[in-house]
Amino acid sequence: MIGQTLGGRYELLARVGGGGMALVYKARDNLLNRFVAVKVLRQQFMHDEDFVKRFRREAQAAASLSHPNIVSIYDVGQEEDTHYIVMEYVDGPNLNEIIRERAPLQPDEAVRIAGQIADALDHAHHNQIIHRDIKPHNILMGSNGRVKVTDFGIARAITSSTITQTGSVVGSVHYFSPEHAKGVSTGEKSDLYSLGIVLYQMLTGRLPFLGESPISVALKHLQEPFEEPRKVNPHIPQSVENIILRAMRKNPQERYQSAREMFADLETCLQPQRLHEPPARFASDDDAESDKTRVIPAIRPDMRNTIEAPAVKGSSSDERWDSRGLEENKRRWVMPTVLGIMAAVLIGVLLWAVIALKGQLSPSDVLVPSVVGQNEAQATAKLEAAGLKVDDPILKESSTEAEKGLVTKQSKKDIQVKQGSLITLTIGTGPDLPLMPGVTGKTFNDAKNMLQDLGVNSESIGQNPVNDDSEPGTVLDQIPKEGTQLDPKGTVTLKVSLGKATFPMPNLINKKEIEARAVLQQNNLKLKDNKVIQEPSYSVAKGTVFKQFPAEQNEAVTAGTEVQLWVSSGYPSDAKEVPAPVMVSPAVDGQESIIKITYSDARGDNLLWKTPMKIKSMTEFPVTLVLAPGKDGQIMVYRDGELVGITPVPYQDQPAGASPSPGNPPADGGSQGDQGGGQ
Repeated sequence: MIGQTLGGRYELLARVGGGGMALVYKARDNLLNRFVAVKVLRQQFMHDEDFVKRFRREAQAAASLSHPNIVSIYDVGQEEDTHYIVMEYVDGPNLNEIIRERAPLQPDEAVRIAGQIADALDHAHHNQIIHRDIKPHNILMGSNGRVKVTDFGIARAITSSTITQTGSVVGSVHYFSPEHAKGVSTGEKSDLYSLGIVLYQMLTGRLPFLGESPISVALKHLQEPFEEPRKVNPHIPQSVENIILRAMRKNPQERYQSAREMFADLETCLQPQRLHEPPARFASDDDAESDKTRVIPAIRPDMRNTIEAPAVKGSSSDERWDSRGLEENKRRWVMPTVLGIMAAVLIGVLLWAVIALKGQLSPSDVLVPSVVGQNEAQATAKLEAAGLKVDDPILKESSTEAEKGLVTKQSKKDIQVKQGSLITLTIGTGPDLPLMPGVTGKTFNDAKNMLQDLGVNSESIGQNPVNDDSEPGTVLDQIPKEGTQLDPKGTVTLKVSLGKATFPMPNLINKKEIEARAVLQQNNLKLKDNKVIQEPSYSVAKGTVFKQFPAEQNEAVTAGTEVQLWVSSGYPSDAKEVPAPVMVSPAVDGQESIIKITYSDARGDNLLWKTPMKIKSMTEFPVTLVLAPGKDGQIMVYRDGELVGITPVPYQDQPAGASPSPGNPPADGGSQGDQGGGQ
């Protein structure tokens, strides 16, 4: 089912566990973008309507629990024939794996774990939910050290006849309470008995009861004492052992009355004043000493193969375990004693038959070879060659790049197992890479910070700068794309806007208006309001640009920039254009002289009137001045480099009708002027 999406949002990524009833997958909730665990009902139970109803009802009941030490139930759903429960994903091992690797645990660690389990049970019991399957496999250890109890309510669903017939729950019998093994109804104190066994196993590294078969283990729960924890591990404080002894009393009345009471005892048991308290004593211990012969409860035929499945209703556990019954008179014990002995003999015969046939019917033992580091095909071939089978499906989990496609774990190795046993393999899928976030539209600095938070080295984040209409520094595109896997050790390339392209502002001064408009259009620039500003000018010819704004020549501008132009409308209305012809003679008549004429008027001072000229006789030069109020005119004549005459032309002496023509000023900056006297 890996790769399938349930409910349109839960994408199954890898199988992380499973049991006789369901398989558990790590999944991604695409709606909330978080990891979840999805428990999927096995196919053989999908069409058992009674079981499915119980499965859904109990899952919904468990969803009502809200506690930091209980795995939260998020959703219950069905996709065609697939029934599933969505729950909190806990990234860590279960307690069974911790015990196998590190047991016996230190007392403070074991007590801390047991305390959190007891706190979770107290919350569940107050909500009328009995777990019925407390065992290390159902205790998850979060990476932050928080304990999470899972599978609340599911044990009730196991009462389905389909599950009972499979016998798939055999194994939990090591954690059954005596009343559970007897087949009577179980309550809160049954969970506390199981918790006592879990605490015993954490502190000793072993189970209190072992046997050749589930029946033999169940009988030991019913009638045999267990080895006291301090005899197995002397480092256990007496106060902690007392908690185990009380939780594991065969008589429910002698156990803790509630999970809250056990939790309170666990909270104080490691205080210095309690570490060496006297061993716990119970009233029924004296009765047991005075009467060594105990009645063995009858085992019903339907319990022999499914000893751990919860049974149907029976008398209450308090009635079955009332120690006052031991004080009845001898006559009442005759018949039960005889029946008990007969039952014991019958069970002994059955056990002898099983042991006798075991060697003939059971397969031979084989050594499980290690296949870690091999690919799937190699590992399968090696296990099958040893007479073993690979469990289906093969699990997947994230790994290093070097372990991708190789076996990273196997359920058993280097131990003896029965030929034909199933071995569970886990194949590495490579690094569990995060998804590339969407950074398009963000600033480059914000995008860089997001990527660094995901482990990407800042030096691996490259820029591809381009001109664009967007704000400078805006991310326009990204590689890898959003939603694809991101390798933090790889490179990321971001296309970043430089803003609009710039170019030097062209020079429009001294251009005719029509020419200036053409240049603006060629450079994708705009004339503000599509109009020019007309202003009179003494120095610039009519229709010529003499000012531009906002950009001067060669200043950087972008396409679409608005430009304002000032164009000359000709001379001002109060200007006077005055002819002032100048008569000049050579230094020696008949010989060549070089003549230079300069003038000053409203257009400027010491302006050259044309280029120097050569004359051999008296010559008239048609100089014209443009006068303005407050600006008189003046003509200066140079002959062979020497100043030979200055002629003033006052503004006020000119007639009022001497207005300038609307045309352009003469070439070379000169004008036709007044006579300058005969030089």
